[in-house]
Amino acid sequence: MTTNASAATPASASTPTPASTPGPRQEGTGAIIAALLANLGIAVTKFVAYLISMSSSMLAESVHSLADTGNQLLLLVGGRKARREPTPEHPFGFGRERYVAAFVVSIVLFSLGGLFAVYEGFEKIMHPHPLDNWWLPIAVLVVSIVLESLSLRTALRESKAARGDSSVLEFVRRAKAPELPVVILEDTAALTGLVLALFGVGLTVLTGNGVWDGVGTIAIGVLLIVVALVLGAETRSLLIGEGATDADLNRIRTAVLAGDDVDQIIHLRTLYLGPDALLVAMKVAVPPTESARELAQAIDAIEGRIRAQVPIATTIFIEPDILRTAA
Repeated sequence: MTTNASAATPASASTPTPASTPGPRQEGTGAIIAALLANLGIAVTKFVAYLISMSSSMLAESVHSLADTGNQLLLLVGGRKARREPTPEHPFGFGRERYVAAFVVSIVLFSLGGLFAVYEGFEKIMHPHPLDNWWLPIAVLVVSIVLESLSLRTALRESKAARGDSSVLEFVRRAKAPELPVVILEDTAALTGLVLALFGVGLTVLTGNGVWDGVGTIAIGVLLIVVALVLGAETRSLLIGEGATDADLNRIRTAVLAGDDVDQIIHLRTLYLGPDALLVAMKVAVPPTESARELAQAIDAIEGRIRAQVPIATTIFIEPDILRTAA
């Protein structure tokens, strides 16, 4: 019979590895670049269409696409900064720069995209006017729907390996790398917004009442605010600090207990230092031994088994202890 009481003064050992080293290109870079190019072209086209037609829905969509373009740039910059080497001031590296970039994206969507669209929509409802050259905004919206669909298809294709059998919603909620979920959310919001804009412009053309253009604009703004709040909540959780998934925790426990060098795990803590870097800290009960060399070899073996099962466990701290045997 054993208890968790520690013997006099437990030994301790840890062998961390660099928490952040420049690695392969961040996941979703292709989707980010595709979305950036699509949104930049769409933003310019929409703004020209707005200047000709004076449609508030087109102006809201122009600002939306411009905000999305800036967001993709933020994600690329965040990914680049995250690959910097650790420093004495940041010993665990800069992996969370990617989370910071995603959180800023949610703020941009909320303020520049959502709030502006709501404001512009109310202005149009208060001062409605018929559209000039109504065919132009409709043509631009149809073309934009096609381009955004292609961008979304690219993001879904790149996320397929990471998603596995999970649904898109589950992937957005559970993914530790923020780039692909952000692009998927943005592209989905963009497609829905384009449909809402087409609805508002179409009803304005059919009825001759510019109020419908304003209603469509407000709907776009509300949509962007909702998406921004969802994105902000998810990235906030990552910024605060999330632990390993249940599946990875089970793999770590199995790996630790796979050898005869550990009696049991006393406690285990994990923390994502970035999408590709997991910190693992634990206290384990080891068989009594008088050899420091044997203890160090046992710890090295434990670390090797963990990394074989969970490669992103880049930083591992293991404190050995000896359980007392009840008389």
